[in-house]
Amino acid sequence: MKDLLALALNRAQLLGAAYADVRILTTREQSVGVRNGVVEEVGELENAGFGVRVLVDGAWGFASSARLTREEVERVTAEAIAIARASALFQQHRVFLGPAEVHQAVYRTPLEIDPFSVPIEDKIALLLEADQLMRAEAGVKVTNGHLVCLRKQQYFASTEGAAIEQELVETGGAIMALAIANGEVQRRSYPNVFRDQHAEGWEFIQRLDFPGHAPRVGAEAVALLSAEQCPSKITTLILDRTQLGLQVHESCGHPTELDRVFGTEAAYAGTSFLTPEKLGVFRYGSELVNITADATTPRGLGTFGYDDEGVPAQRVPLVREGRFVGYLTSRETATQLAYLRGEDPSLARSTGAMRASGWNRLPIIRMTNINLEPGTWELEDLIADTDEGIYMETNKSWSIDNLRLNFLFGTELAYEIKNGKRGKLYKNATYTGMTPEFWGSCDAICNATYWGVWGVPNCGKGQPAQTAHPGHGAAPARFRNIRVGVMK
Repeated sequence: MKDLLALALNRAQLLGAAYADVRILTTREQSVGVRNGVVEEVGELENAGFGVRVLVDGAWGFASSARLTREEVERVTAEAIAIARASALFQQHRVFLGPAEVHQAVYRTPLEIDPFSVPIEDKIALLLEADQLMRAEAGVKVTNGHLVCLRKQQYFASTEGAAIEQELVETGGAIMALAIANGEVQRRSYPNVFRDQHAEGWEFIQRLDFPGHAPRVGAEAVALLSAEQCPSKITTLILDRTQLGLQVHESCGHPTELDRVFGTEAAYAGTSFLTPEKLGVFRYGSELVNITADATTPRGLGTFGYDDEGVPAQRVPLVREGRFVGYLTSRETATQLAYLRGEDPSLARSTGAMRASGWNRLPIIRMTNINLEPGTWELEDLIADTDEGIYMETNKSWSIDNLRLNFLFGTELAYEIKNGKRGKLYKNATYTGMTPEFWGSCDAICNATYWGVWGVPNCGKGQPAQTAHPGHGAAPARFRNIRVGVMK
């Protein structure tokens, strides 16, 4: 691998590249799924390849291949150079990368149990046990469960002298039950319907304890069939940490991606309302709201050693005491932002947010772990302090505009809060708002005891499309004067 890395970099420099980097990536992914007591899926996928990124005449060129041979490395590197020269003919501004990132390191995801060491038979048995327990509830008509294990081995090198080896391991899964009666369908899932995924080993699945939660999942799905419709009104809203994590993802993580701000990323509900003049002065939320991009969060799905530009993982403040203070950046966009703000671009460093979904994709700005920092409240004290409101849990649907301002979210279930106590169960719960007003209405956040990280393994961005795996830490929080029940 080292010989191929060196060959690509040497070839790029001989052909005139001012800068070049190369990534060699091998990925192994294993998936297991069951549905209604039947094994539906057992699959394993492996792929390997490399990508060469070069900077020539102030413009980028990129090419890739799945053939790891010396001849192919030379050919692909020359192709990347040719693409860069062609791109330079139409560039609007020259790319400047700022200070060099020269790191030699090895990083491996900390884990206790290698998920690939667990026999397939044991994984199937675990899912079938949970599946049977969910179907034991009368009224549950459809059940499923799935598990995913992922390992990425990556080698990165650059003409600046970087040489980084990383092994990233992810493990995740979920169970789900559908209850059906009288033409109505209700869903309950655990930990959520998308699959929770962490940067750790099989110990994560052991902690999730699917069989222990399966009876509750089935019972709640059935109970939702006879629950009252979520009322339509303006009220106090308390969100659990999984729904709040998605709220952070959509209304805080995406709008702070600087490529969206600059208009170079507009797919999948892009751009962003957080234009550069707002940095440091814009009121994003109440003084209780502190949001951090943290690629060092233990077990976070967005945790790694170095990004795909060789920039070290780091903690980056995005919102402090309700004020917008930072972006997710690349080396290129960090210098662009510094120039716009009248700062010295040669000192501007990336926040380490550049990641590619595979060897055949250019790295783009992606979320790491975007975390809402915990507050001071106990959850039961927070509910007791709420005279009237609604508690909502587990995402069911989401929608947000292309500026990341107006949103509408639905949850799987909700409870009435009345006189400081949980009351009746509600179904088809929804809430809506505008990002700064919503976060400005936050008046309480639960403490670190209730804080947890969950993963989003399906974050889409880019053209051609890339799927990233960010993480989000949050604790339950309270919001005042929120419109709920907007869809009957």
